[in-house]
Amino acid sequence: MTKPAILAVDDEPEVLNAVERDLRSHYAGRYRILKAGSGAQALDAVRQLKQRNAAVALFLVDARMPQMSGTEFLIEARRLYPDARKVLLTAYADTDVAIAGINQVQLDHYLMKPWDPPAERLYPVLDDLLDDWFASFRPPFEGIRVAGSLWSPRSHEVKDFLSRSQTPYQWIDVERDAAARAQVEALSPGLKRLPVVFFPDGAALVEPSTRALAEKVGFATTASRPFYDLLIVGGGPTGLAAAVYGGSEGLRTVLIERETPGGQAGTSAAIENYLGFPSGLSGADLARRATAQAKRFGAEVLTAREVTKLRVDGPYRVATLDDGGELACYALLLSCGMQVRRLEVPGIEALTGAGVFYGAALTEAGSVRGQDVLVVGGANSAGQAALSFARHARKVTMLIRGASLAAGMSQYLQDRIADTPIIEVLPECEVTAVHGTDRLEAADVVTGSARAARRLEAAAMFIFIGSTPRSDLAAGLLERDPGGFILTGPDLVTDGKRPPSWPLERDPFLLETSLPGVFAAGDVRHGSSKRVAAAVGEGSSAVGMVHKYLETV
Repeated sequence: MTKPAILAVDDEPEVLNAVERDLRSHYAGRYRILKAGSGAQALDAVRQLKQRNAAVALFLVDARMPQMSGTEFLIEARRLYPDARKVLLTAYADTDVAIAGINQVQLDHYLMKPWDPPAERLYPVLDDLLDDWFASFRPPFEGIRVAGSLWSPRSHEVKDFLSRSQTPYQWIDVERDAAARAQVEALSPGLKRLPVVFFPDGAALVEPSTRALAEKVGFATTASRPFYDLLIVGGGPTGLAAAVYGGSEGLRTVLIERETPGGQAGTSAAIENYLGFPSGLSGADLARRATAQAKRFGAEVLTAREVTKLRVDGPYRVATLDDGGELACYALLLSCGMQVRRLEVPGIEALTGAGVFYGAALTEAGSVRGQDVLVVGGANSAGQAALSFARHARKVTMLIRGASLAAGMSQYLQDRIADTPIIEVLPECEVTAVHGTDRLEAADVVTGSARAARRLEAAAMFIFIGSTPRSDLAAGLLERDPGGFILTGPDLVTDGKRPPSWPLERDPFLLETSLPGVFAAGDVRHGSSKRVAAAVGEGSSAVGMVHKYLETV
């Protein structure tokens, strides 16, 4: 823990140095001793300390200073550190100033100059004040702090990124914390740009992009070389498995993930049917373990970067990144996964991220404590989310199109939902509109064959209505089925004939696409099994196909 600070302020250098000397000799073991030669300089130091979320135990301030008096400084400093003890240094003739300070800033004590000997006239007074302060002191959080609004979409996105990447942070609601609000307004006037992310080194990012946030947190966003044996697009379980096996088998491997590793599985509160984990594990934990494993074998993992285009350059496959840069490789694996299907109803666009969320959004669990929550969808991911939110919410209502959960949910989840009294399932239900000004307040639904209309009040709605393959990258380059899934291997051969675009005499390998050297695996591939274990299996199998291809290059 960083030591709490004691700040001495005096415009006379000789006096200031003497104060600093005496404070260091007695308090340096438990406190940081800081000094400033003017009220303005001291106020800048206090603001920087606050931005770092550092603790301040005591201000020892000269009463009479030009431009800003000691009392004027303490008035400003108290707004940032209301609990810090406040002591004025006065001359014999300045007792009136000290009394005025007591009235204006609730001064804790005043000391007359000179204070020699300090063992008799300085330390006993400060010891008592510091003991009182320390008795109620709670060490501040020393990591990343995200200050924003619960109803700011970008605040939600930043929290979600940090949570999914398992980066510890502290959430500060500027609507409830007046001191934090003032600090944020200094960087974002009128709170028009949220969130503001504060870092332990004193830096702050206002409404940061995902890439800027990733770089500041310390994630790799830039490749170390221009060429690789294997380039993987997408960091879900499939891509991570391929990175582990590619790296472990000696391939120069890079994985590029547009958000944070884990993919759709990374948002899962609990994966309970994954082999070898009888108690289950979260998607974020699986992603963390797999990412660490891939890096251990030498694979590079780039976070918050997106591949926007693919092209062929002779024997090389070239990926264009979101900043226009390019990476080349011998073999490329598309494990882009799926993107959530949007719910198209009146009012929803304006409330997305402000009470309406796609996916589990587990970062919002605390914000719905004691309130009503809607979960739209009836597949496994929706069931896991409903059970997770049931630990916090007053009531969880699942809105499903089918007659029951049986059509799309594993039996173990159905049984747990049935055993959870605060979860209600509304079958044959469809959302028709959502309502709210700056946040979700209610949703209109119709239920049953009679299409009976109801309005359900809720603080949050989490949507799981399926997904579509993230395969636009392959449009015009690779063969896809009518649903957009990428065709591979035997699915490319019809009546013994290879696709017209196939240039080689051999058939495509098992997971190879219509372009030699480009492979597809996981959810984005036609015919894949939408299960985490299957995705991991395909990712590892794809590396075997890559080796076979590299033997032909």
